[in-house]
Amino acid sequence: MTPSTLTFDGTPLSIEHIQAISQQDIDVVLGDSPEFISKIDKGCAFLDTLLEEEGRIYGVTTGYGDSCTRAVPAELVEQLPQHLYTFHGCGLGDIFSEAETRAILAVRLNSLAQGVSGVRMELLQQLVILIQEDILPIIPQEGSVGASGDLTPLSYIAAVLCGEREVMYQGQRQPTATVFSKLGIEPLTLRPKEGLAIMNGTAVMTALACLAFTRSQYLAKLSARITSLASIATDGNAYHFDARLFAVKPHPGQNQIAAWIHDDLNVGDAPRHSSRLQDRYSLRCAPHVIGVLQDTLPMFRQLIENELNSANDNPIIDGESEQVLHGGHFYGGHIAFAMDSMKNTVANLADLLDRQLAQLVDPKFNHGLPANLSGAEGDTLAINHGFKAVQIGASAWTAEALKHTMPASVFSRSTECHNQDKVSMGTIAARDCMRVLQLTEQVAAAMLLAATQGVHLRIRQNDIDSAELSSAVVTTMNQVSEYFEFLEQDRALEFDLRDTVAKIQHQHWSLYDQ
Repeated sequence: MTPSTLTFDGTPLSIEHIQAISQQDIDVVLGDSPEFISKIDKGCAFLDTLLEEEGRIYGVTTGYGDSCTRAVPAELVEQLPQHLYTFHGCGLGDIFSEAETRAILAVRLNSLAQGVSGVRMELLQQLVILIQEDILPIIPQEGSVGASGDLTPLSYIAAVLCGEREVMYQGQRQPTATVFSKLGIEPLTLRPKEGLAIMNGTAVMTALACLAFTRSQYLAKLSARITSLASIATDGNAYHFDARLFAVKPHPGQNQIAAWIHDDLNVGDAPRHSSRLQDRYSLRCAPHVIGVLQDTLPMFRQLIENELNSANDNPIIDGESEQVLHGGHFYGGHIAFAMDSMKNTVANLADLLDRQLAQLVDPKFNHGLPANLSGAEGDTLAINHGFKAVQIGASAWTAEALKHTMPASVFSRSTECHNQDKVSMGTIAARDCMRVLQLTEQVAAAMLLAATQGVHLRIRQNDIDSAELSSAVVTTMNQVSEYFEFLEQDRALEFDLRDTVAKIQHQHWSLYDQ
């Protein structure tokens, strides 16, 4: 169970913590233990000592990136962080949503709270205030190659901490300075290394990965339930999901999906099955398709949570042992791999459900249901077309989702005077994955409504008795029917679909072991 208050003090966080912050389901505070404060303070004190001794520190007494050979005069060192976030203010594209921005703030705060980035407690507290007051930096989505971290998008957080640029506050986009003045928040003046510490990390891609994980996890369950409804609607063979069958191919996630579907299709020990020996692949092989995602979720969690709980800027400032460690922890390769892989497994769900829908609306393959699942009867039968256009839309959404499965990580570019000559593309991979999720959720919404309509048609035709259905299937049908009226005469379904997509994204229905 997620606690009511989450303390940022370097203690490992989970994907669920970031999800809860993104939805404002949990309060956030900064740790105040002597041990935590001491660790943070030691890093700052060590940097101060080095500066007094005129130590050479990347990004503190030198320029950035390829400019690291350029020494910065002592009288200009304090101005360097402001220049960093200023010249990176060149992001383009759509802005991140409010939920995504909350997650980005939380992920960056957690990395800095590891205590090896050389930042002050005051900076950490300012990040906490942004989350607590829901002051959300306006962050454009485009402009990061995923190493040196998410420099350009994170520059918008650095600038906001200093009272610059714009934020979303209480539903309105307004200047940061206006909001800070209204709330009595003092803008920061960044100390040496603090601009680099905020910007030189993987917070954007990791935050998106956390949110993508929770949506993918839910989609796997929803796809299993939709498959159950599709099997009933097409008079499918429940024995395709028998435990004895799956015992000989023991992928645990795949077997979990099969067990869920099998339970949905059973009443007691008498599974529903048709006289057909074998259904088409989109039904018979559904556990094998959904199971790939289900089996890779643990790996995705490990990669994402390791990154979430890491210090990923450069250089690392070890105040305890008084060392400056130059490296490349800003490289987002693990998140890039997770997101490239996840978007592939999710798009395959869209493809599966699209094929199920195509089968369900076609009287050549749906085993006795009306064409396009139309509920019309009598004189109006000839002019009603049911789910015909919805199936076309689902095909379009599926095609677009599949198009986005090209791995972003293989398109590394050499940038910044060949200093960043091998980059991760992790942020683009994560953004791609979010788009694939949106499209797949749209396909799932279409198929959920269609499959529910198909089962209702079976009941109306007396092909099945509703009393034969499992309680789980009946619950889902009743929940859908609360807002989606049986489609008897043609009507525009856009708002039904949008409502269903929103319910999917908010995980409105409890499924299986939730």
